[in-house]
Amino acid sequence: MKYNRLGQTGLLVSELCLGTMTFGEGEGMFAQMGGLAQDAVNTITKTALDAGVNFIDTANVYSDGKSEETVGQAMRDLGINRHDVVIATKALGPMGDGPNDRGASRFHLLHQIDASLERLGMDHVDLYQIHGWDPLTPLDEQLKALDTIVTSGRARYVGVSNWAAWQIARAIGKTEQHGLAPLASLQAYYSLAGRDLEHDVVPMLEAEGLGLMVWSPLAGGFLSGKYRRGQESEGRRASFDFPPVDKEQGYDAVEVMSTIAQKHGCSIPQVALAWLLAKPVVTSVLIGARKIEQLEDNLKSVDVALDDDDMAKLDGACAPKPQYPGWMIARQGGYRSGGKAGEAPTS
Repeated sequence: MKYNRLGQTGLLVSELCLGTMTFGEGEGMFAQMGGLAQDAVNTITKTALDAGVNFIDTANVYSDGKSEETVGQAMRDLGINRHDVVIATKALGPMGDGPNDRGASRFHLLHQIDASLERLGMDHVDLYQIHGWDPLTPLDEQLKALDTIVTSGRARYVGVSNWAAWQIARAIGKTEQHGLAPLASLQAYYSLAGRDLEHDVVPMLEAEGLGLMVWSPLAGGFLSGKYRRGQESEGRRASFDFPPVDKEQGYDAVEVMSTIAQKHGCSIPQVALAWLLAKPVVTSVLIGARKIEQLEDNLKSVDVALDDDDMAKLDGACAPKPQYPGWMIARQGGYRSGGKAGEAPTS
């Protein structure tokens, strides 16, 4: 297991992060995701920590807070020292029926950090994230609320999830201008079957030095190897087809992954995870499981060393289509970088 610096902080986190959306016996969407009881949570948590994982991510909305409760209980049941594990949680989604029981207002965030800490049974989290973009709350209010949470000691670092590149860049400017707690990371969807992030977000992260935590690295199970062209499967996507993927392009990627998996003597999911782990922009990849066998398989991805030929084949199998202004920036950039992206202008 490797440990990477989280953005521009001095915090080191494992390259694999234990995602906990499957933790807690919830209803609706989260019942489909997992619904694991405490004994199963303890087993999965111990297996991940024994493999060198030191990073656990949860959220207040996962199973209506039960995920956070089981994470905290697992730490106590297993006798894990609090300072040995980096704990992250998130807030934004509805946690009640009232008009202020959702969003990223100062009112909601300051209430929810306290509620999360109570459920976790902890006096602080290491990373507190806004779970998505709130179009109603002014950005300054959101960032100042995060700053209050850090300065009060309730969180060590802050980040965001599912934000666009321009939103993050604007937030970075405001934190620097007003001396607020800086954003350490972005949590975002990224997989071989979903590479939209590469258009704008990845270049922004590289330029600004933010950490990237990847959720749904197997594209909601689509890259698990159970889904093949012309074959039906009874996996989670049969009832919850998320995140959206271009299935035909995804099938092409799975075929390439299958060949590479045979070459390395590993599983298809391990190839999908190893591809992400090889990307310099990626800090940590979230892995979640309903069964211990799934977790053990995913943990072995850190031992899969893809070579340049493997990466080239995988990159080409599901490459995102160029978008404007990206293709024009690349073309004109060749004039200045000495590259071959564009032809030099003539007089």
